[in-house]
Amino acid sequence: MARAVDLNTDAGESFGRWVLVDEGQLFRYVTSANIACGFHAGDPVGIWRSVRTAKSLGVSVGAHPGFPDLMGFGRREMQVSVEELKAYVIYQLGALDSFLRVEGMEMQHVKAHGALYNMAWVREDYARALAEAIHSYNRKLIVVAPYGSAMARVAEELGLKVAYEAFIDRGYTPDGRLAPRSTPGALVTDLNKVVERAISIVDRGIVEAIDGKLIEVRAHTLCIHGDSPNAIEIARVVNSKLREVGIELRPMARVV
Repeated sequence: MARAVDLNTDAGESFGRWVLVDEGQLFRYVTSANIACGFHAGDPVGIWRSVRTAKSLGVSVGAHPGFPDLMGFGRREMQVSVEELKAYVIYQLGALDSFLRVEGMEMQHVKAHGALYNMAWVREDYARALAEAIHSYNRKLIVVAPYGSAMARVAEELGLKVAYEAFIDRGYTPDGRLAPRSTPGALVTDLNKVVERAISIVDRGIVEAIDGKLIEVRAHTLCIHGDSPNAIEIARVVNSKLREVGIELRPMARVV
């Protein structure tokens, strides 16, 4: 069986006149896009534009819900009730889904954003709120979550498909979590190192942590952050090198 992996990127995060990245270029090198839903980033015009760009380039689309935190780009932790969090997620899925319906597209997956993603990684209550919201909205949706996380376990318990995600442009701590962005080595921008990490994750299921320790990381999908300074170049090179070594790139629905 051919080796295959999905290459995803966070998208739809521009706002008004502020353009984060040229998605017309970025989307040429990925197979799935996680599109913001207006809470942590994005506005209706930009979100619709991202959906149309994905459609034109054959990129599968998923929702990227976050905390209602435009000022902090969804990277600040928030303490909310389970019912509030469910409502936040369902509301955002509906917002993106409206544009997908207009364009004749189906939502493929859901990937939480920023602080919400990191909190649901370890917090049972947030993981369950997210999974139950997704399950109640559309149980066919794929849940994107880190291998070994509370989010992955709870989603699987509910019978949802889970795509394990790994990060090739972010550093890991020795315990397998993402290193805080303020930590040295948290952002990986060297193209050779990013490619090396991608191939190691797909072929060996391991990645080097910021202290040099090798940790287990299983992945159906690899993330490239759209807000990385050289996101387009990272995506282009990783796409090319993965294909070069015989790894097929497919949307996560064809990998999970």
